[in-house]
Amino acid sequence: MSDILSISNKQKTKSKNTVALTCDYQNVPLTPDTAKLLLEFATSKGRLIHKNIYYNSQNESQAAAKSNLASLNFDLIDVPCPLKNSADNQLMVDCLDYVHRDMSPDTFILASGDGDFAKLVSNLQKLGKSVIVIAQFGNVKKALKELADEFYFIDKLNQEIQQNTQHQNTPGKSPITYNEAIKHLIEAIKFASVQGKTTTFSSIDKLMRQSCHQYQGFSSICKNDGKKFKNFSQFVDTAVKDGKVQKRNEKLFLIELDRIPA
Repeated sequence: MSDILSISNKQKTKSKNTVALTCDYQNVPLTPDTAKLLLEFATSKGRLIHKNIYYNSQNESQAAAKSNLASLNFDLIDVPCPLKNSADNQLMVDCLDYVHRDMSPDTFILASGDGDFAKLVSNLQKLGKSVIVIAQFGNVKKALKELADEFYFIDKLNQEIQQNTQHQNTPGKSPITYNEAIKHLIEAIKFASVQGKTTTFSSIDKLMRQSCHQYQGFSSICKNDGKKFKNFSQFVDTAVKDGKVQKRNEKLFLIELDRIPA
């Protein structure tokens, strides 16, 4: 009996969305207050299994990171190297390493607006991971923002947390059903195609948010068995398997528009 309970508990733990939070301190220099907000936001997305802040103590502007944030239970990873982007490179290496571990995060939260991370975000998405990017006003590259499954400004994070809390506590608010999500997915692809816009996962996700207030990302979709999707890619894969849409090279297409007459 104890073995059965142990297996059941492991399955329950595994079923909860797991999150890795990584922060590029040079690009997003956290204060204790913003660091607390970042932790609260990350925790709202699932079970936090990594919470790393990367900095270079040899850089005068980053040397205070350890003393300022030591009490907040982050893993402060110092990369004391005179080479440019040394801390950024370590962040990228660690993220890709986490993917291949037994406890692989479902969602990665990247606190940085540095465009050098665009390739990392793309690679994580290809590996089936959801990536949330958080950056400062006036300090984010367009390519990184457009790639992200979700994007937020850290200056507005407190407002986002409050909205999420209100949404969860409002009576009558229920997750969007899978069939409803499929309807909005198809409408978003159709709209993007007609407008000549890209149909990448992140672009379609944003269009779905704009057209349906109830849709707040993949985590708001309730599958037919009552469970949730781990990321937007999993939702897309299910839609493709069900014959609702097609995908090629991380882009989405309507089946009826994609057919070529004989």
